[in-house]
Amino acid sequence: MFAVIKTGGKQYRVATDDLVEVDRIDGEAGASVTFAEVLAIGGDNPVVGTPTVAGASVAAKVVEQGRKPKVIAFKKRRRKNSRRKRGHRQDFTLVKITEILTDATASREPAAKHEAETEAAAESPVQPAAEAPETGAAGASPAPATSPDTSEEPDGGATT
Repeated sequence: MFAVIKTGGKQYRVATDDLVEVDRIDGEAGASVTFAEVLAIGGDNPVVGTPTVAGASVAAKVVEQGRKPKVIAFKKRRRKNSRRKRGHRQDFTLVKITEILTDATASREPAAKHEAETEAAAESPVQPAAEAPETGAAGASPAPATSPDTSEEPDGGATT
């Protein structure tokens, strides 16, 4: 079984007992770390996440913290007496993958949750829209709406 994890903006294909150099993460040698961003799990039943696999994680143990060899960036512009030299050493963490944790129901959970919601909606009766409360005595119908009285308008109710 293998997993594809994402850490430090990069993706790594890992399996149990693999040693992987990843971008620096906090933790001393011997500390346990968990990678929660699992993009895919391969094996007998491969699962691809959208974008990550729900309920899956990868447990690892920090082996060492270190720095990679120096990379030199040298720029020279000929005949201009111009040159620049810069160096860089990238930090890294060497981790050993201890186990790949998966939730067997995680891949089926969204579908099961959706089915449970639709069953619950089918069992409960549909509530009618809220009606206006009745006024007056019990059993009596509400007073009929009246049209506005146009006789009080200064122009006699005529509209132009």
